[in-house]
Amino acid sequence: MLLRMISALLASAFVLPVRGADAQPNVPDVSGVWAHPFLGFESPVSGLGPVRNKSRLPSGQSNNGEMVGDYTNPVLKPAAAEAVKKLGEISLSGHAFPDPDNQCLQNPVPYIFWNFQARILQQKDKVTIIYQHDDDYREVRLNQPHPAKVIPSVHGDSVGHYEGDTLVIDTTGIKLGPYRMIDRYGTPYTERLHVVERYRLLDNDAAKAALERGGKEWAGLGARVGPNFRGSGLQLEFTVEDPGVFTMPWKGIITYTADSNTAWEERICAENVEHEYSFHAYSDPNARIPTADKPDF
Repeated sequence: MLLRMISALLASAFVLPVRGADAQPNVPDVSGVWAHPFLGFESPVSGLGPVRNKSRLPSGQSNNGEMVGDYTNPVLKPAAAEAVKKLGEISLSGHAFPDPDNQCLQNPVPYIFWNFQARILQQKDKVTIIYQHDDDYREVRLNQPHPAKVIPSVHGDSVGHYEGDTLVIDTTGIKLGPYRMIDRYGTPYTERLHVVERYRLLDNDAAKAALERGGKEWAGLGARVGPNFRGSGLQLEFTVEDPGVFTMPWKGIITYTADSNTAWEERICAENVEHEYSFHAYSDPNARIPTADKPDF
């Protein structure tokens, strides 16, 4: 069913020319496949940023094998800080706490930005973003308001518009549920979560500089960018606000590079009783695959 939906999306997108700017004059052409190398969010050049990992590698980079969120980040209200602290303690104990990725769930915004590859399809009345993991996707209606009453969904209700050289996406109505969080450290959210994304193209030098900044925080896992990289970049700067969780709005960054050479591989999540990275059992028994005492055949 999912593959049929994706096929329909791709078919409808290619009614227009492949490149978004060709189809829509005077708007930035952000269509195509984009990739980034980091598991988490990059911090902004200035101002308050996302929760960072307290567990570090000898290099000073985030230890991707342990997700221990810094619960002292001033953007966190006390209850949220306590939630992040508890999950960090689970990670330090050698167990894995369930999250949207390892539980094969649809990923809420902004958690979904971890995907190493994203395909952007620009059309006259909407933008579709397909993420490689489970071919999860979002549809953004252009130049339309949010409905008076938003029906909550995992990806929320997203509307967008162009501001000069920038694609702006506004998302509200992100559905709550078990194991849902906004980042890899388990930072919670409430029904008041509001995320604004701003996508703009970068030239080669700006893309390399941004990736170098991000590399000081994160060891690369996804798309590798060598020192001789020559190409365009796409930067996503997103602002997160949720008065139920955060003391104030904060910003995060994802820096992509054009990825025209890597095949779009199918990555289907398969539930497992073991953590997919460290192979340590989940801390929550409810996250395990249901089993029966007797076979049903």
